[in-house]
Amino acid sequence: MKILIAPDSFKGTFTAAQVAAAIAGGIRSMGAEAMELPVADGGEGTEEILGAALGAERIHADTVGPWRDPLRAAYSLCPDGTAYINLAAASGITLPAPGGRNAPTADTYGTGLLMVDAVKRGAGRLVVAAGGSATTDGGAGACAAITEHGGLRGAQVVVLSDVTTAFEDAAVVFGPQKGATVDEVQLLTARLHALAATLPRDPRGVPATGAAGGFSGGLWACYGAELRSGADFVLDAIDFDHAVADADAVVVGEGRLDSQTLQGKIISVIMARCGGIPVYAVVGSVTEDAPREAFARVLVAGDEVHMRAAGAQIAREILATGSR
Repeated sequence: MKILIAPDSFKGTFTAAQVAAAIAGGIRSMGAEAMELPVADGGEGTEEILGAALGAERIHADTVGPWRDPLRAAYSLCPDGTAYINLAAASGITLPAPGGRNAPTADTYGTGLLMVDAVKRGAGRLVVAAGGSATTDGGAGACAAITEHGGLRGAQVVVLSDVTTAFEDAAVVFGPQKGATVDEVQLLTARLHALAATLPRDPRGVPATGAAGGFSGGLWACYGAELRSGADFVLDAIDFDHAVADADAVVVGEGRLDSQTLQGKIISVIMARCGGIPVYAVVGSVTEDAPREAFARVLVAGDEVHMRAAGAQIAREILATGSR
C-alpha cells in the first residue's frame, strides 16, 4: 500500500516539505508506505522544491532587495546547467525595507543580479519562479542589471507563474496587494505602457506577461523568455506522473481550501493527473464554499501534530478499504 503525499506549502507557516514530512510520519506509523513529493506552483518554495528534487547545489550570492538594500540570497544550480531562482529571494514583498516600503520605487534589479551570477557560474538555462514580488517595474530593473553586469550569454530564460494577466494590467490587478494607492496604480500603469513601447517586442495583450508586476513580460520582450504554468512545470520536473502511477492514494494540501482551489491552482492540476486514484486533502482551513465533495476526505490540520494525526487517519481508512 503506497500513499503519495504531494502538498503545497501552507503559506507563511509551513513549507511544503514540512507538511509532507508530518503527514508521512502519521501514515508510516500505521504501517503504510508513504512517498513524500512536496510541490509548488511557481510561487513560494518553487526553487527549493525543484533544487532538492533535482540534486542542485545551493548557491548564495550578494544582491540587492526591491529598494536596492544589500542582501544575500540563495538559488539552486543543477549539474545540467539549469538554475532555479525565486524572484521573491531578491525582489519579494516580505523582504526587509530599512528605508520604508514604496510600491512605485520597488524594482527587480536584484533578481537580475542573481540571474547574471548563475550565468557566470555556468548556467545555460534560468528558471525564475515569479511569485511574491514587491515590484511593478515591468522587469526593467532586472534587464538593467543584466545589461550592466555582463548579459546572459545566450542562456535560455523560463518564467514560471500561475497568472494569465497581461503586462499592461499588472498594476491594476496586483498593485494594491503591494501597497500601491489608487494614484500609484495609475502611475505604474502609465509607466508600464511607456516601457512597453520601448521594448524589442510589445508584451501588451500577451497572456501571462503581467506576472510579478510585468517582470515576465519584460524578460519575454528582451530575452525571449518562455512563459510557463508553474504548476505543470513543477509536476513535470519532479516526475509526478511516474510517482502517481505507482500510488494507491494521493494526499494533497494547502493552507486554505476554498472555492478557488479547483480553478487552476496546483491541487486541481494534480487531481487532473490522478486518473481516478482517491485524493485526500489535508489543509490549514476550509471555507464554506470549498469543494469538499471532490475529495475522498478533507481533514483540517493547523500544526504538525494534527498533520501527523491526519496522515494516520488517512492510512487507517485506506488500509481498511484496500487499494484503489
